[in-house]
Amino acid sequence: MSWRIAIVGRPNVGKSTLFNRLTGRRRALVDDTPGLTRDRREGAGRLYDLRFALIDTAGLEEAAPSSLAGRMRAQSMKAVEDCDLALFVLDARAGVTPQDEHFARALRKAGKPVLVIANKVETGSKTDMAVAEAAGLGLGEALAISAEHGEGMSDLHAELRARAPADAVVADDADTDETEMPAGEADAPAVEPAIRIALIGRPNVGKSTLANALLGEERMLTGPEPGITRDAIAVPFAWRGREFRLIDTAGLRKKARIDESIERLSVGETIKTVREAHVCVLVLDAQTMLENQDLQIARLAVEEGRAIVVAVNKWDLIEDPQAALRKLRDRIEISMPQVQGVAFVTVSALHGRKLDDLMKAIVGAHERWNADLSTPKLNRWLEGVTQAHPPPLVRGLRPRLRFCRQVGVRPPTIALFGNKLTELPGDYQRYLINSLRETFDLPGTVVRLQLRAGKNPYASD
Repeated sequence: MSWRIAIVGRPNVGKSTLFNRLTGRRRALVDDTPGLTRDRREGAGRLYDLRFALIDTAGLEEAAPSSLAGRMRAQSMKAVEDCDLALFVLDARAGVTPQDEHFARALRKAGKPVLVIANKVETGSKTDMAVAEAAGLGLGEALAISAEHGEGMSDLHAELRARAPADAVVADDADTDETEMPAGEADAPAVEPAIRIALIGRPNVGKSTLANALLGEERMLTGPEPGITRDAIAVPFAWRGREFRLIDTAGLRKKARIDESIERLSVGETIKTVREAHVCVLVLDAQTMLENQDLQIARLAVEEGRAIVVAVNKWDLIEDPQAALRKLRDRIEISMPQVQGVAFVTVSALHGRKLDDLMKAIVGAHERWNADLSTPKLNRWLEGVTQAHPPPLVRGLRPRLRFCRQVGVRPPTIALFGNKLTELPGDYQRYLINSLRETFDLPGTVVRLQLRAGKNPYASD
């Protein structure tokens, strides 16, 4: 979509609520706390017969450029520079504030077309005065809506329709489900869709810096303050002719330390992102290696069956790389047996080092995650592995493994048929999974084993 619309305004005026309304789903976090949105979020906007790219932005605040609020404002103004139309949202219940006036001047200076939106005008509310005050901003008359309740959408459509380019208008019968999928995926190739990469890890390990390095632009807010990222922001990019969607997530702390409603929202969004990702990149701080919280985060990705790659960031700060590498390798092998052989790459997001190696590891992990294993080869493997190490006796009886076949991918899932499989020890199941990884070249891949009672379903009577 070539028509780009940015939603801007001071904090807590309802920008994210309007973004969710126009994208047709709850993509942006919404809360009464001012300043919840920090990074730019993009989505496929839709209003009746109009289609457009929609950008949600952080609240505009007066602050020093080097401060977090100042960097948030710079991101918002960058969205204004890149858009074709800015929706300047005001809180009609609060009226026009000095802060609104300040940023109205900034929008006039930017020289972009602006449509003023007086939000939170619910039926029966007395907000006519605020709407009239908005005319004094020098940006035209304000349009009264309620983004939360969907009131005034037909009036908004009329205003947008008058400004829309021809390619933003579609026929009424061209009703698609674009709003039911992540922005940008509606037009993705059916054969080879974009690989969704989620950057996960503790706060302040450099996830957003790594995201910017991979994207080649300052797309995500970064800084020394821990926990800057709150929303899970997805951004499309290409590498060696292949399409990807990179999702930066909020850092996950120990549950005992999560005591704010905003952080709980962010954690919920991160967990949802892990479930929807194809490849999870666990970002570590090279100076602390693997802490218990890192292992908890890795366990989340394993339980969800995602492909996993470990990115060890800030490697440029390590004084003895060889010793650190040995320690890291041993720590990963001991602490992450569920994904034995997982690929790890030492990177410096700040200096852009080893990013190609990281992308190669991501593509490789994705391919293994989609592995399609032939049934004859699987059964030859099963015969060999059980002859070399038969299942142990359980109360004097030995479980019999008769047949296996692949019943799923993403991750590879193998159904194992036989007798008394419920008594197959966990150690032996792990032995089978590790043997599968080694035999079929699936290092670092989550492999699931389903135990099913019965004979070979393909054997003749």
